[in-house]
Amino acid sequence: MLYAEPRGRLDERTLVLNRSWLAITTTTVRRALTMVYGEAAQVICPETYEVHDFESWVDRGVRNGDACVRTTRMRIPVPEIIVLSRYDHVPRRRVAFSRRNLYRRDNYTCHYCGRHPTHGRLTIDHVVPRSQGGRTSWENCVLACEECNKRKSDRSAMEAGMALLTHPRAPSWSWDVELSRGARLPSWERFLPRPPSRP
Repeated sequence: MLYAEPRGRLDERTLVLNRSWLAITTTTVRRALTMVYGEAAQVICPETYEVHDFESWVDRGVRNGDACVRTTRMRIPVPEIIVLSRYDHVPRRRVAFSRRNLYRRDNYTCHYCGRHPTHGRLTIDHVVPRSQGGRTSWENCVLACEECNKRKSDRSAMEAGMALLTHPRAPSWSWDVELSRGARLPSWERFLPRPPSRP
């Protein structure tokens, strides 16, 4: 039986890599330990990138500052990263449409003139205006600077004589864009794609 130390440790997150060492999801520490014990996964040591089965991970012991969980007989270091033994795929997930993700997709750039104004001077533009039946979706929304948005007004880009720099579509990012930076452990960073940088 596992006892959390401190309480809630078993519900913290562990990064899961597929067999090719590509990040595919996170899981709870409880589930990660179960998978390692059942030989469905192995633990990656963040400092050395050595791979451990359950027995060698327990034998490694708890080092200074390591988080751990306790059983009635032992203390087990919390695995921060595990790698699956057999699964080699990358599951596809649709990225949620949100203001934050739209800014990420468009890299803080106006889709009409290509400028990088400050965050406060960017607006969300409906390519086909809502007044003409345009929907709020990945395929119909782009970032526009205030000047371009005023020029386009309540018209389609074609009616305003403006051209889009790229055709808007749903992004094909990895699942990790949904993770806030605060939810990531430093040891995960080498395995996660970097988000687009702000100008």
